[in-house]
Amino acid sequence: MNLFLLNLVLAIIWAALWGSFTLTQLVTGFVVGFATLWIAQPLFGGTSGYYMRAWRIVRLILFFIYDLCVSSIRVAYDVLTPKDLSNPAILEMPLDVKSDIEILLVTNLISLTPGTLSLDVTPDRKTLIVHAMFADNPDEVIASLKSGMERMVKEVFEE
Repeated sequence: MNLFLLNLVLAIIWAALWGSFTLTQLVTGFVVGFATLWIAQPLFGGTSGYYMRAWRIVRLILFFIYDLCVSSIRVAYDVLTPKDLSNPAILEMPLDVKSDIEILLVTNLISLTPGTLSLDVTPDRKTLIVHAMFADNPDEVIASLKSGMERMVKEVFEE
């Protein structure tokens, strides 16, 4: 049984019961439905990857928001202060993610983070070309991107 679809149905039922199909009601219904499905987990044959994947997605979103805030402050500080702290470089980051959706998500999250920009993926889809604004230590920047964004995206799509 697809628990995500069941959770969506529960969210719609919740909004219908309240008579208000607003985003707030749908999100609230989704959270209440998720909690209900979590409690009723034994009825669906034990544990499901749905709950772990949901946790990993929330973790990825929170990590991205944190990284977005830290990067924004760092770039704003560099722009607003007289001294230029940036040391831009174009880096080659080997990719561990394989599927198109994983590569797309990694490249977009990197591009959305201030100070980094995904430029290209090599034709063999094994290397991502990234422009980094603060690349004093290129290996450290690559390690940070791999252990952060790429690792978390990979975890979201694990079975």
